[in-house]
Amino acid sequence: MDRRRVRIPEEQVVYANILYYGGLAGIIFTAITFAIYVSGTLPAYVNPSELPELWVHETHEYLEETGIPTGWSWIGLVTYGDILNLVALAFLGAITIVCYITIIPVLLRKRDFIYVVFAIAEVIILLLAASGILQAGH
Repeated sequence: MDRRRVRIPEEQVVYANILYYGGLAGIIFTAITFAIYVSGTLPAYVNPSELPELWVHETHEYLEETGIPTGWSWIGLVTYGDILNLVALAFLGAITIVCYITIIPVLLRKRDFIYVVFAIAEVIILLLAASGILQAGH
């Protein structure tokens, strides 16, 4: 059996570690916010008993019926248990951005300039998408 060592590039290790630990923290954060929601520690913005009737609607109808704001306006409602869950989901979504930002210095040190450009472009695109400037499906 051939036991050659495979060299894993440093940027892949850095990215993978952040993704692993960030994902783990995100799952724990999601579990905590869900526990807060189902325990009733914080009131719900949308009454849970109304959810089965509301879930049959398309997204825009659901938002209209519930009065939940679109874009980043939901942040003002984090004192509600069901909205607090969105903070945990936003955290999970932001992990990829953190991964790319963190590997940029590694790529610069390796003088891997084309990948630096790709990583910066990825960060910009993800931030624009998260801001609502870039939208798909409209």
